[in-house]
Amino acid sequence: MEPLARTRAILADLVAFPTISSESNLDAIAYMASLLEEAGARVEVLRDDSGRKANLWATIGPEADGGLVFSGHSDVVPVAGQDWTRPPFELTEEAGRLYGRGTCDMKGFIAAVLAMAPAMAAEVGARPFHFAFTHDEEVGCLGGRALIDELARRPLRPAMALIGEPTSMQIVEGHKGCCEYTVRFTGTGGHGSSPEAGVNTVEYATRYIARLLDLRSALKVRAPGDSPFEPPHTTINIGALHGGTTHNVIPASACLDWEMRPINDADQAFVKAEIARFVAQDLLPEMRARAPHADIATEVMGEVCGLLPMPENQIRDMIRALTGSNGVNCVPFNTEAGLFQQLGLDAVICGPGSIAQAHQPDEYVETDQLAQCLSLLQHLIARHGS
Repeated sequence: MEPLARTRAILADLVAFPTISSESNLDAIAYMASLLEEAGARVEVLRDDSGRKANLWATIGPEADGGLVFSGHSDVVPVAGQDWTRPPFELTEEAGRLYGRGTCDMKGFIAAVLAMAPAMAAEVGARPFHFAFTHDEEVGCLGGRALIDELARRPLRPAMALIGEPTSMQIVEGHKGCCEYTVRFTGTGGHGSSPEAGVNTVEYATRYIARLLDLRSALKVRAPGDSPFEPPHTTINIGALHGGTTHNVIPASACLDWEMRPINDADQAFVKAEIARFVAQDLLPEMRARAPHADIATEVMGEVCGLLPMPENQIRDMIRALTGSNGVNCVPFNTEAGLFQQLGLDAVICGPGSIAQAHQPDEYVETDQLAQCLSLLQHLIARHGS
């Protein structure tokens, strides 16, 4: 079977696994593992503590330093509440487009890599090919962080990573980090006619939000003049505030969800230090003066580092040479690429499909994009395997 047809067949199988982040991905991982084992790869299925999720790490070639990693996440976002006109977990082809949840984000890339695994086995030389397929990227890169921790404990280290997120096959060398937090406020309820008698958690949550908005303004001033990002500064977004029951009751609890997209570690540290100082010096003393049990507790939902553009990047330059592209880009969305960079690898993002289709109803990837991806993989295999 020729590569594009094989990729399409594998993609149909992958889409049929409903690997929404809230569900198990074990069946999908087992399927990927079987294809890689057939190609001669050494395969490891690394389960999380729950036993319901797993990463896949596989290698074709020698046990050696300097390998090339093909990276993708197995999970997809939910389809509930979306207006799909085609079955989301069944591949549908129309007018050069392949529809289905995950087709572009990012099972199309994974299918292409799996389709090319036999070619990698045939051409591998002194430097191995690696496969990193993770769980729970969409909810904080949980699997990616666990995999990087595991790889950091091992003596051998790959040299490069290609992360196949949808970039319309454009080369992306940088993106911001993504930090998500849930803050829970505990106070004291009471009748709304005596607001001073309780500790109104919604009021304190709104003051917390106001401080975040002040910091958001300060972050604009901190943006370096040569920032490659758009917008050029670290951003803060207020995602959700939940609290209270009705008009005349003092809310005893509230919950705030917010996120930050830092352009560098310094901005992330600045925001965390300033908001912690505000809580410790202003909010908590006031709350506990009325109710000693009052509290503000922050849960880190995910802190994923960004991908920093680097002057020297072997995989970026290799792909530019192979494709003849002179341009590289930075993007606002977050990926697992920064984790590989943190491990010491040169990392770049380039994959089939448009980010505009990701997470949308009737998500699709164009067959032409898959063909371009396969062409790049063929050239990378020949270059790295030589």
